[in-house]
Amino acid sequence: MPQFTSPRPMQIKALKPRNPLVAPALKRQAGRHQSATDAHAQRQQARLELRRLLRDRFPDESP
Repeated sequence: MPQFTSPRPMQIKALKPRNPLVAPALKRQAGRHQSATDAHAQRQQARLELRRLLRDRFPDESP
């Protein structure tokens, strides 16, 4: 004796509630990193400036 089974109602998956703090974090992008040549130029400039300051403060009195 076959038994009639009614089709089950479709279950609609409800989306998870989203954390409102996550959305802005996902849209952020990292800043551009400094290139190696720029960093080298900055270090060189700082080194020259320090050398100049030291030379002005402690003059070389050798003959």
